[in-house]
Amino acid sequence: MIKIRSKKIEGIIDEIIDQYAYADTSDRPWIIGFSGGKDSTVLLTLVWIALQRIREEMPFPFQLKRKVYVVCNDTMVENPIIANYVEDVLAIISESARDQDLPIFVKKTTPKLEESFWVNVIGKGYPVPNNAFRWCTDKLKIRPTSNFLLEQIDEKGEAIVLLGTRYEESVTRERSMKKHEVTGNRLSRHQTTTNTYVYSPIKDMFLEEIWYVINTVKSPWGFDNSILFKIYSDASADDYECPTVVVNKEHNSCGQSRFGCWTCTVVKTDKSMTALVDKGQNWMQPLLDFRNRLVENRNLSENRSNRRRNGQEAVREDGSFNGNYNAEYRYKILKDLLEVQKEVQKDRPYVTLINNQELIAIQVIWNRDGIFDNTVGKLYKEIFDKDINTNNIKSLDDTERRILRDVCKDDKGYYDLIDNLISLQETKTLMISKYGLHNDVEKRIENFVNPPKK
Repeated sequence: MIKIRSKKIEGIIDEIIDQYAYADTSDRPWIIGFSGGKDSTVLLTLVWIALQRIREEMPFPFQLKRKVYVVCNDTMVENPIIANYVEDVLAIISESARDQDLPIFVKKTTPKLEESFWVNVIGKGYPVPNNAFRWCTDKLKIRPTSNFLLEQIDEKGEAIVLLGTRYEESVTRERSMKKHEVTGNRLSRHQTTTNTYVYSPIKDMFLEEIWYVINTVKSPWGFDNSILFKIYSDASADDYECPTVVVNKEHNSCGQSRFGCWTCTVVKTDKSMTALVDKGQNWMQPLLDFRNRLVENRNLSENRSNRRRNGQEAVREDGSFNGNYNAEYRYKILKDLLEVQKEVQKDRPYVTLINNQELIAIQVIWNRDGIFDNTVGKLYKEIFDKDINTNNIKSLDDTERRILRDVCKDDKGYYDLIDNLISLQETKTLMISKYGLHNDVEKRIENFVNPPKK
């Protein structure tokens, strides 16, 4: 049995045991938001130890009837180092839970294809997020996890979400946590989801205590916590931000860096990725440079259209454009991204910055937006010298295209129109919303009959 030389932390474990087995006699599932970072790692560690003790000390096996879901949300643009680490950790958590006969289950969530970062930015032309337009949090993080949460509520009626939030993180975080707490109750109501409660067992823990657990308590699922410590240490730009309980000479600092999306443009500078590059992860330099280009080019008028996707005019007082990204810039971002991916894969062949499904979805949206001059498949072929099938149904083969060209030899415009309409028709079989397809077809024909003035 794992024992911890801290009365405070042992007290938290006792509280978790009481809440799981005694204070709440229902079988409402526990859902632990697990990012793989220091706080969620400590939260899961203490819950795991509590479940081990319930199994070892209590004679009735039904005491472990409540399921505990370890839910990890993959935004699909996570920092590759932490993403790879989390993949390894989740695999061991799942295996160890089975071996120890604990009711712990791993669940990984991802955004819907049409809501992924690249489909929004390159496909739809959404400007990359900033503090005024922070669309990423909802689409990439909140919605995927909320969908799983709602599934559990539908099945059990209610659910309890365990969070690794702590008062010490910030004054704003402490104020927000206390606003929703009920004096004398461990559980508070979820801010947005009905029939859901929030439990924050480690809310009173200090940073030093977090690192004490990671550095001195053996991982109950058998992972090497020193790997996590080193990731934080390498990503820390300022050692003074890293107070920790020193348990050996290597633990002179730990890092309070926050890991998130490598594409994050909400922050002015990505300190953690910069620190990783400075400490030897040179293969990440192209990622950092690309991310910085996204920030620098975000508000340039030449990259934006004069309307938003909803048709609303988006022209600033000085006459510059402030709408979604125009077709030329979307193509430029994709080309830049694929070239960065090719460069990174020379050293890290397992790193994929954008997947094939996203590429297909981007082509679909471009077709729906009337963008036919540039194609994803042609660009991919140009950069990687291999084909990617950007359609999932039978398209025109070479013979059919030759016949069509012969028929339309007197006016190539008709060939382009028919090819464009076929591409639009194909979108109805894909995962993207079919809404407005009829109007898109009509618009393409209208533009052919009455070309817009340049």
